[in-house]
Amino acid sequence: MNDVKYIEDLVCPIGKYPLKESGDILECTNCGAKFPVKEGIPLLLIDDAVLPEGLKDHSELKCFKK
Repeated sequence: MNDVKYIEDLVCPIGKYPLKESGDILECTNCGAKFPVKEGIPLLLIDDAVLPEGLKDHSELKCFKK
């Protein structure tokens, strides 16, 4: 498990909901988008998000706002 510093200050870049740490990923508590953590550094770009199963595009995420 990576020890991400200041995890309580990080939010989903899509909907600004809190993230929870799970192994080498950070997962949005609202939409389920998963963001990788490499060497303790969270990769929070929308293009780095791993979408929940069944979704094909970021615009389908619960957090996505038009």
